[in-house]
Amino acid sequence: MAPIGEPTLAQQRRSARIVLKRLTTLYPEIATALDYRDPWQLIVATVLSAQTTDENVNKVTPVLFETWPHAEDLAAANPDEVEKVVFSTGFYRQKTRSILALAGDVVERFGGKVPHDLDAMVTLKGVGRKTASVVLAEAWGDPAIAVDTHVKRVSNRLGLTTNTDPTRIESDLKNLYLKDTWAGVSMRFIQFGRDYCDARKPRCWVCPLRDRCPYKPKTPRPQADR
Repeated sequence: MAPIGEPTLAQQRRSARIVLKRLTTLYPEIATALDYRDPWQLIVATVLSAQTTDENVNKVTPVLFETWPHAEDLAAANPDEVEKVVFSTGFYRQKTRSILALAGDVVERFGGKVPHDLDAMVTLKGVGRKTASVVLAEAWGDPAIAVDTHVKRVSNRLGLTTNTDPTRIESDLKNLYLKDTWAGVSMRFIQFGRDYCDARKPRCWVCPLRDRCPYKPKTPRPQADR
């Protein structure tokens, strides 16, 4: 039993589902902004998206995958040539090492195919739960929740979790939502974080979840909007 004054699990789940229902109304159709054709392209694009925008990644992946279409091709690629292609995504040397190591791992251990399994995917070099969950939810539509900085910030501000560790946040969210809705959680939270729940100046005065959000202090309406 929850302590007096604290919401029960049933109440928390009800509130969480109201949040997701509103976000689904706000974003009825949503998916990753990364361009890809298959799980292999998505996992590489997701690795490249660290510390840059999806738009930047989408500018380089057409050249990357035209030059090295498959994991076998990228595994055998000249690192200097790959660096030139991914340069504009930032941290290009590190990212080149990461995607070449990932390609080699996929080829050597899984015959050139991304494994359709979270536990197997996170054993790949450079792949964590967030990246694996993105691939599962987006490429295959599997029940998975990816926790990035937006999901972490939004879920904490909305009171859906008090944890800061991504794995624990993922567990908390999965406990609040029905399994068949998991695949649609992350991208809606991410887009909401970009559109309304900014890290520094959340647009609280127009937020469609204002009445569900315990976050304080609320950002006041700018003078120019009054």
